[in-house]
Amino acid sequence: MASRLTSKNVKLRNMEAPVALITGASSGIGSVFARKLAARGYDLVLVARREDRLRAPALELPAKVDMLTADLSREEGIAATESAIRECGRLDLLVNNAGFGTLGRFWEADIEGQKRMHEVHVMATMRLTHAALARMVPRAEGGVISVSSVAAFGQSPGNVSYCATKAWINSFTEGLDMELRAIRSPVKVQALCPGFTVTEFHETLGMDPKKIPGFLWMNADDVVETSLKAFDRGKVVVVPGWKYKIGAFMMKHLPHEVKRRAGRPGGDRV
Repeated sequence: MASRLTSKNVKLRNMEAPVALITGASSGIGSVFARKLAARGYDLVLVARREDRLRAPALELPAKVDMLTADLSREEGIAATESAIRECGRLDLLVNNAGFGTLGRFWEADIEGQKRMHEVHVMATMRLTHAALARMVPRAEGGVISVSSVAAFGQSPGNVSYCATKAWINSFTEGLDMELRAIRSPVKVQALCPGFTVTEFHETLGMDPKKIPGFLWMNADDVVETSLKAFDRGKVVVVPGWKYKIGAFMMKHLPHEVKRRAGRPGGDRV
């Protein structure tokens, strides 16, 4: 159920300010999107599983904020967020940021965790994007940013479903862009593909961040700023950081026989 906050930092705002709906907005990249979009003049709908993680940061944002508690791995959570999108007459940007990872060989992993990952990364992204574009395309304005990963360009033992679902996000986004360009629509879509980013993601995953070389880590502020600037220019697949641009190119073009023998950052995780 949605609840509304009005920040003490809101002064005189245009009642017709555009709205951005952000999933997974309680921490990490999602919370940075919220802060930067509020600074750009957006009102916000912030979606997360736990309202308590949203409330305090939301009060500090210079924007009108609606909060929606929804678990996007469950049908009721996706349906509630779809309804929020359909009911928002000023929706100008959807940020599909919710996501998580697991570690372990696929056949040994808990199948419920694998199903939840596919629901969040694939089904929720597809359904929320469908609901958003159904409003945006007739109005000829707006856009969708879906947070993918540099992992989308390859595979990693112990992360098979994660890599596969992120690859789906990239393919889905590129296909949508082709359809939108075919009808000369100004609506934009983007797949944001960050590498290792300083958030709670890796601790939640159970990975020791100290095993990742320091030079590979990026700041969430830089990742989001790169995304928004690229979105302004209409860039479809965005890989922040020159190191990851090179890595993504190599993962995409090297033969599988070479990639399967190569090491990977973080060491042996399976």
